[in-house]
Amino acid sequence: MIKVNAITKTYGSSDTAFQALKGVSFTIEDGEFVAIMGPSGSGKSTLMHILGCLDTPTSGTYLLDEKDVSTLTDEELADIRRLHIGFVFQAFNLLPRTTVIRNVMLPLVYAGIPEAEREDRSRKALLAVGMTETHFAHKSNQLSGGQIQRVAIARALVNDPSLILADEPTGNLDTKTGEIVLGTFQKLNREHGRTIILITHEHDVAEYAERIITLRDGVIVSDSKSHARKRAQLHQGYDGQAKHHET
Repeated sequence: MIKVNAITKTYGSSDTAFQALKGVSFTIEDGEFVAIMGPSGSGKSTLMHILGCLDTPTSGTYLLDEKDVSTLTDEELADIRRLHIGFVFQAFNLLPRTTVIRNVMLPLVYAGIPEAEREDRSRKALLAVGMTETHFAHKSNQLSGGQIQRVAIARALVNDPSLILADEPTGNLDTKTGEIVLGTFQKLNREHGRTIILITHEHDVAEYAERIITLRDGVIVSDSKSHARKRAQLHQGYDGQAKHHET
């Protein structure tokens, strides 16, 4: 799905130039769950913007579904972001006084999908992340933090994107609620085959993924499988924890 080859990203010029990425290369296969982690200033946010087609590299190539992103027009990039990438952010970015189901419908409205189909697809996306129909008519400001983030995940899913890009999705959540949200990503990856890239600065969060790419000072310092035993334990507890904690 993704092939990144020797990409660099430089901000500024001459004496003020700062190289945020310094020749980063990796591939991500369809259906992988990958965490990209590193401390502040490591280059992970810059890499996230490039992977999400929100920015372009200074040099090197980024292939998404075999398309060279650097050759695409602004309109084509906007289409990729709208149709092929589902974004989940730390700040949720839901409309607080709009119902859960209408928040999830928004990408379909922009895509010009008929209303009946919008509602059906939104219901399926919400059910896929563990929300119940009793929540659909609630305003998003009436939900817990974990529920809000799961609605945000459903919104990212509703256009059936080939890639879900989650930027520090548990940053505003307590530990228990964060476990539930990360368990939702595991469930989507394992049971629905979703390709997920998780951006984080926390190693404990990164271990929910199958693979961890670690950045430091703009270069990859490690790329390895995470601990399968811990992932299995976390996934095992997802359904029970979610029901108990979110009631």
